[in-house]
Amino acid sequence: MPRALAYRSRDDAEPFSALNITPLIDVMLVLLIMLIVTIPSMTHKVPVDLPQGETQAQPSLPNRLDIAADGSLFWDGARITDAQLPVLLKSGVGADTALLIKTDEAARYERFDAILAVIKHAGVTKLGFVGHERMKFD
Repeated sequence: MPRALAYRSRDDAEPFSALNITPLIDVMLVLLIMLIVTIPSMTHKVPVDLPQGETQAQPSLPNRLDIAADGSLFWDGARITDAQLPVLLKSGVGADTALLIKTDEAARYERFDAILAVIKHAGVTKLGFVGHERMKFD
């Protein structure tokens, strides 16, 4: 067999002097892409308007609506009628004022549901429920 066509054997193998830089280029491209993606997010700023000191008025005290066991209503301790409730809700509960509602556990659910419908119709957005802190579930 002629020498030109023969395969190289282990004996005449010479060290390969060229460096394989393909993996190096792949790593550099991945690092470059990561750098391009992360730099804009690190320099992005979100403007936030923070309050400066005590310039705003303190929020007013919440109003309290009590529903008794017999279905009668009490606004901040004073007895009111069903017709007075929408008027008090429109005038008494502002944008920064909350309404706290407490229902006697013996009151009927239908009455509570009707009062909640009136509160929702009046546009009250801040509503809290009082009196269920001590409830134990056995």
